[in-house]
Amino acid sequence: MSNYVIWPLLIPLITGIILMFFSRNVTVSRTISIVSSLVATGFSVLLVHLVKTYGILTHELGGWKPPFGIVLVADMFSALLVLTTSIVSLCCILFSFRSIGLERERFYFYSFVQFMIVGVTGAFLTGDIFNLFVFFEVMLMSSYVLISLGGTKLQLRESLKYILVNIVSSALFVIAVGFLYSVTGTLNMADLSVKVAEVGQPGIITAIALLLFVVFAIKGALFPLYFWLPGSYKAPPPVVTALFGALLTKVGVYAIFRVFTLIFYHDQAFTHTIIGYVSLLTIVAGCIGAIAYWDVEKIIIYNIIIAVGVIVYGVTLTTETGIAGALYYLIHDMIIKAALFLLAGAMITITGTASAKKMGGLIKRHPFLGWMFFVAVISLAGIPPLSGFIGKFLLVEGAAQSHSYLFMGILLISSLVVLYSVIKIFIHAFWREPKLTDKEEKGTTKGMLLPIVILLALSVGLGVGAEFVSPYIFEAAKTLMDPSIYIDAVLKE
Repeated sequence: MSNYVIWPLLIPLITGIILMFFSRNVTVSRTISIVSSLVATGFSVLLVHLVKTYGILTHELGGWKPPFGIVLVADMFSALLVLTTSIVSLCCILFSFRSIGLERERFYFYSFVQFMIVGVTGAFLTGDIFNLFVFFEVMLMSSYVLISLGGTKLQLRESLKYILVNIVSSALFVIAVGFLYSVTGTLNMADLSVKVAEVGQPGIITAIALLLFVVFAIKGALFPLYFWLPGSYKAPPPVVTALFGALLTKVGVYAIFRVFTLIFYHDQAFTHTIIGYVSLLTIVAGCIGAIAYWDVEKIIIYNIIIAVGVIVYGVTLTTETGIAGALYYLIHDMIIKAALFLLAGAMITITGTASAKKMGGLIKRHPFLGWMFFVAVISLAGIPPLSGFIGKFLLVEGAAQSHSYLFMGILLISSLVVLYSVIKIFIHAFWREPKLTDKEEKGTTKGMLLPIVILLALSVGLGVGAEFVSPYIFEAAKTLMDPSIYIDAVLKE
């Protein structure tokens, strides 16, 4: 049974290597990519089912028992994120067939997408904090190629900034891991939880915890360390931005959840208070950026920052409902941000511009695209019965139970700001007089709409089917609330 844990990791790894040999044959590369993504999604669905049926699954690499060997761990939290990653990457690969361009496709685009998926999936599944760093690096090295692929001036400038920031954060990560090992003598997360609990998290471990929080805050784009994200995510093509926005920042968010619920939870009055205020400032900063721009991609990028703040605040909520709300909203956000960036890509393809003010009347010739954008808008803003509403409802309930009234107020106000920021795109780009005639349109959306339909259908399903999805989410929240469940599964005799 434990062998199933490694397959969502092995499939993209093997696929990425195979694709290196077929980079010049675009048809073969596309076929292998899509078949691999479908198979990986199937295994991810199976993994969620197995975790639901049998509990937490572990895979000991090389047969070495933890805490001495490397172990992969699939609890419900990581399994759900692996499944969401598989679905989002499948949809982005489908979209890239019509949007990325032959030159990029022939220059190992599909290989590096698969390698990036390896890094993301590995980060979700690893039970070892040093291997969390390793999978971060696999993910980042792939993203370095994807952000610069195409070689435009904007890409080269922003990729340098992106690489520099991540090199600094990776150096801090290694330093923090080294300190942690020197103090505890272990890097297995379950064993770390036991060792830290035994000594009661003294000041030196709390300092290491905050250093790790800085690392994850850089990678997750929390205030004030999000400065690199708007420019860097604006530089590559929309499909690459969709992958980055849906997956990369969420790995940083996942890491915060994992280490501050499993390992560093003994001094919450200090560590979690800092996390809470940083999250609230992140929401405010994201709101200011979202209403300041008319660039469609920039508005969605700042909405990533808002969502990261909302989700990370969930770590500080002391109830299962609050944690469940954060997890529900995390999965919703991965799906809906990917959909919005793909919608933005389709709009830019038609008009040749990213400025909402220079678009207009698109709904007249592209009604399906227009109404899909509207559905994405109301889901993002948290309007029922779509997925955004369920996550926010649970977060508000959890905030009330935890007496986090400041967060509740900022969350509700930010929902209005989010709605304003994206509805103005809909009004200007779709609802006004057309700016372009049929012959003046720069491109066609043929082949682009199917992956967006899949993502929006999932958003609707997560909302309407909340009764079916909620048991999985609450099981994940229960594991995060009770570290002993994870520890017993990993360190079993």
